[in-house]
This record gives sequence, C-alpha cells and structure tokens, in this order.
Amino acid sequence: MITGAADDDPSGISTYSVTGAAFGYAPLWTALFSFPLMTAVQIMCARLGMVTGRGLAGVLRREYPSWVLWSACALLIVANTFNIGADLGGMAEAMQMMTGVNRYIWTPIFAAIITSLLFWTHYHVIVRIFKWLTLVLFAYVITAFMVRPSWVTVLRATLVPHLEWSSQYLATFVGILGTTISPYLFFWQASEEVEEERKIGRATVAQRKGATKEELRKSRQDVFVGMFLSQLVMYFIILTTAATLHAHGQTQITTAQQAAEALRPLAGNGAYLLFTLGLLGTGILGIPVLAGAAAYAVSEGAAWRGSLEDRPRLATKFYGVVAAAMIIGLALDFAGIDAVKMLFWSAVLNGILAPPLIALVVLITSSKKIMGTHRNSLVLQILGWSTAVIMTAAAVAMFVTM
Repeated sequence: MITGAADDDPSGISTYSVTGAAFGYAPLWTALFSFPLMTAVQIMCARLGMVTGRGLAGVLRREYPSWVLWSACALLIVANTFNIGADLGGMAEAMQMMTGVNRYIWTPIFAAIITSLLFWTHYHVIVRIFKWLTLVLFAYVITAFMVRPSWVTVLRATLVPHLEWSSQYLATFVGILGTTISPYLFFWQASEEVEEERKIGRATVAQRKGATKEELRKSRQDVFVGMFLSQLVMYFIILTTAATLHAHGQTQITTAQQAAEALRPLAGNGAYLLFTLGLLGTGILGIPVLAGAAAYAVSEGAAWRGSLEDRPRLATKFYGVVAAAMIIGLALDFAGIDAVKMLFWSAVLNGILAPPLIALVVLITSSKKIMGTHRNSLVLQILGWSTAVIMTAAAVAMFVTM
C-alpha cells in the first residue's frame, strides 16, 4: 500500500494533470495498460526481498560485478534527487497557493519536517503514519465524481487505446510510465519486505532467507492491492483534469498546482481544496520513500549497517545518505531550476532510467541460483521483459520525434 501510494507523489500528480489537460480522456487507457506491468515488477522485487532476506542492492553486491551494482545505484540516486527536489518544490508551491507565503520559505520547512520524521522515528511508527496517509489519495477519486464527467466517453477512452506520433504525446507517455514504474519503487519494495521480517524478529539474513508459499501469496495480494490503488488514483486524476481543464480549453497547464487553481472556477472550492491537500499529503508520503530507497541502496551496496528502525547514531552512514539526498534535492529548488518543469521532467527521467534496472530485476528473480524454487514464472518473465522493452521503445520514440 505504501509503495503504491508513494508512486502517486507530486511529480506523478503533475504528470497525470498535464496529461489530462493536454489530451483529455484519450490517455485513460494507459492506467489499465500499465497496471499488469508495474504489478509484475513489484511482485518480483517483493519476492526478492522475502526469499533472499536482502534488498535489491544487497543481492547485486553478492551476485554481480561492482560496476553493475554502482551503475544501478547511480541511476537510482540521480532519479531520486531530482524527484525529491521536484516534490519539495511542488508541495511548497501548493502551500504558497493556499497561504500566499512564498514557496522558498515552505521548501526548507517541509524538508526539515520530513528529515526529522526519518531521523527520529522508528520504522514501525513511520509505517503506521504512512498507512493512514494513503487515505489522502481518495481525495482524487472524490474530486473526479464532483466534476461530473461524460461517463460514456470515459468508458470508451478507457477501453480503446489512443496513440499519437508527436513529441509532446510521447514525452507524456514516457512520463506516465516513468512516474508509474519508477526505479526507487524497486529498491524500496525489496528493502521494505526485509524491514517487515526484521520487525517480527528475523534479525539475520539466515533467519530471513526463504519464504513459504503462504507468505508469498500474501505478499502477492499486498502488491496487487497497492498497485491497484496507485493506478486508480492515476486514472481519476487524468479523468478530473480532462473533464474540467481540457473540456474548457485549458490544455497548456504545466503542473498540478495550475491544475488545482484552474479547478476552482470550474468545479468549486471543494474540488480545489481536495486536489491541493492530496498534493501535500502525497509529498509527505513520497519524499521519505525516495530518500529511504536511496539510503537502503547505497548502504546495502557498501555493506554498511543501516535501517529506518535504527537510531541515527547506530547507522550514521545510512542516515548520511538520507540527509545528502534531501540537501541536494533542496539545493535544486534554490538553484533556479524551474520546479514546474522539474516535476514533469523528473517523471520522464524515471522513464528513461527504469528499463536497465527492470532488466536487472528480471534477471535476478529468474535465477535458480538466487531464488531457488521461487524463481519467476513464465508469465512474470514475459511481463517483466515486456515492461523493459516497451519503456525503452517509448523513450527512443520520444527522442526520435524531438
């Protein structure tokens, strides 16, 4: 649930808002299309953490040359720091819109609150907070019904795929895939499975290694529900902005903040407030996952002690990575990089960087040596490789049309 909800961070919300405003209902089919792809990849990552007792970077360190490990970590860190900067900027702009206080005041405040949460709160407390925060996503489902769309048109767009050979459409398509099937989710899902096992007393790798069929079945259900929530929210954000902004000729918005502001005269203050509060809530949920995923990856790769359950004094290097990711993300906001563009293009960046990491995930989880009898089924392998190929083809097509 947390992984799926974190997928709908401010960068994702902006991407979906831009999509609905620019292309109307036409891209609704992408929610159905991407659901089995992202679910398959996240199931592989969850199984990896449960069966090996290690996170993704920990497995890469043991099974692959160091250049493969650190190349994967570098892809993750680049994508995550841009995402953190984009999400902090998005939250700050939302607060500026609601309060009139300059966003450059809100950005460090949000960074400090989130960093304090990660530093001084145990993993099990963070999980409890995050699970309740996922409820904020239903703001977007409620908003979609408030704007009264044409449900016949919605159904047709959902079931009939629509593609355009243009740089704008393909960049948006890559952004949708990138913000939906994001590199940080691969590392986070595997590491969170390890944390869940630590929470019940399995402190060593030997104790965590292996999983029963019942445990894997429950994990599969868990991932399915989380990814369904993620795609449901994506679907209704596109639907909301299509029914309001696109339908009234406002096709050139560039961020979720503009989408929220534009909703006010079209759908009322209730829709505007729900949309904006959803943006803030998902930022508080998504940014810790981004910073945490980077810290887990680097710590596992370097064989450092590190966990969100540990106190900072016991895992200084782990929390050093968390702090560095937050500081660099914050610096991007103060470096004059447009937060509006950064929200959308961080999603596109994820779409470009994800395919090689997906290929690694499929190779690892299909290995009998690593996974034993729990290696990927043929269906998972087909879905995994299809995801990597589709995302690569979309990124190539985007560059060709540019």
